[in-house]
Amino acid sequence: MDEQVSTNERLADTAAARPHASGRLADLTAVYGLAVVFVLVMVVFGILRPNSFFSTMNMNAVLVGQSVTAMLALAEMVPLATRQFDLSVGFHLGMAHVLMIGLQVQQNLSWPAAAAIVLAVALLVGALNGILITRFGIDSFIATMGLGTLLYGVSNWYSGGAQITGLNLPASFANLTEVIGYIPLPAVYVAIVAVILWVVTERLPVGRALYVIGASPRAAELLGIRTKLYIGGAFVTSGLLSGIAGIMLASILGTGTPSVGPEYLLPAFASTLLGATSIHPGRVNVIGTLLAVLILAFSFSGVQQLGAAFYVQYFFNGGILIVAVGLSVYAAARRRALAAAGAGKAGAAD
Repeated sequence: MDEQVSTNERLADTAAARPHASGRLADLTAVYGLAVVFVLVMVVFGILRPNSFFSTMNMNAVLVGQSVTAMLALAEMVPLATRQFDLSVGFHLGMAHVLMIGLQVQQNLSWPAAAAIVLAVALLVGALNGILITRFGIDSFIATMGLGTLLYGVSNWYSGGAQITGLNLPASFANLTEVIGYIPLPAVYVAIVAVILWVVTERLPVGRALYVIGASPRAAELLGIRTKLYIGGAFVTSGLLSGIAGIMLASILGTGTPSVGPEYLLPAFASTLLGATSIHPGRVNVIGTLLAVLILAFSFSGVQQLGAAFYVQYFFNGGILIVAVGLSVYAAARRRALAAAGAGKAGAAD
């Protein structure tokens, strides 16, 4: 009898351990899923196209080309931490890079002076977004889309709806985004901004306040957090990063085209939401955002090398956005369920 009881106890312990082990596996998958996907993408396309995929030329082309998207994704990430949308970032990018070229070509300003004006305008745009949302109570989706459309109008008015060609731009401006040795400078700028944002969001009280606001504005107010101030600051930060992305794009292209900016919105938005499904599942984060940008960039690069047409990129971006939103919602729901379960266990223990 005692032996039968002991066997039953062991079976019960094994059955109880299985859900625990599967739960840990699910947690590891959620946290490191994007990192695993990135490694798989690199391995698969590296095997299929070993000579071209890992070539220095391809690596540099991807990192330089996607640095603008990465900077814009980080710009989008900050307001999203407070559950606010900034749909003006693409239009803002377009205006910033048109101004950066135009101020040098048409107004004969030096590139540092032009950059200072572009960054001042970027801060103003961010502040306007924040004021529309926090002071006038306009929904962030409507406010930022409306202001973004106005910025698109400014870009076309300033450029006359035509491309501004930077024929006589100084070499020092073009050198801002060159590749030195094996190091693309645009990727360095993104890395510096990413480190600063990671420290702010993960290690400083301001970052915790942003996430608390995103989780529950009412709870944030009860904790004494000045929600309007933080939300306004998030949009100012987004505006500044959008301006920096515009300066980078102007240096890379050497021309100002008013229609270029909006096409960056969808990849940046998709990368930010996809990044919220990993590292810190359920909330946007710096490392997840950068991993998502790299996955999309290298996946599309590999598919292109396999002979895919140019329009496949739109399938990628649209499909990833749908998947990212779905996974982000699931991750957030799972995180809330785990938190509720933990609170229930704590209450039962008391």
